[in-house]
Amino acid sequence: MSEPTDNRLSFNDAVVYVKRSGKAAFAAMPVFGDDENAETAEGARVFIVLPEEDEGWTLRFIAGPFFSAAYAANDTIPADEIPDRVRELLFVPTQCEEDWLTDQLQVLLGKLTQAAGIGEQMPDYKAQPEKSAASDVVFPVSFIGRDKPH
Repeated sequence: MSEPTDNRLSFNDAVVYVKRSGKAAFAAMPVFGDDENAETAEGARVFIVLPEEDEGWTLRFIAGPFFSAAYAANDTIPADEIPDRVRELLFVPTQCEEDWLTDQLQVLLGKLTQAAGIGEQMPDYKAQPEKSAASDVVFPVSFIGRDKPH
């Protein structure tokens, strides 16, 4: 397993790391608004490789807007359906507790980065006011970057 000096791992190395250590690894991508001048991320897509007893590992995909209790996605992606663009990401070794996966997205990212030892790079989002979407709100598929069902 080759580890870059900045501690980031290829997808395959992240899977090996998770299987050997029983810990997690994650990659995150910011989501910007539709405005072509948007400079501030409105949300994120987070991919977490988690240890699992039966399979050895699983990939969790969580996406949504910041400062909201609503997620656009909170799914497990089967190994045979993982897109190539996800396999090209670099993952950071971390730890992850099951109850973290229901936190607001920015809080989840804060916990993952702190557990990875890079938490000082994230603002304190826990102190921010919570917003939530109405129960009938549906996020567009384009927000999470997955293909529309055929």
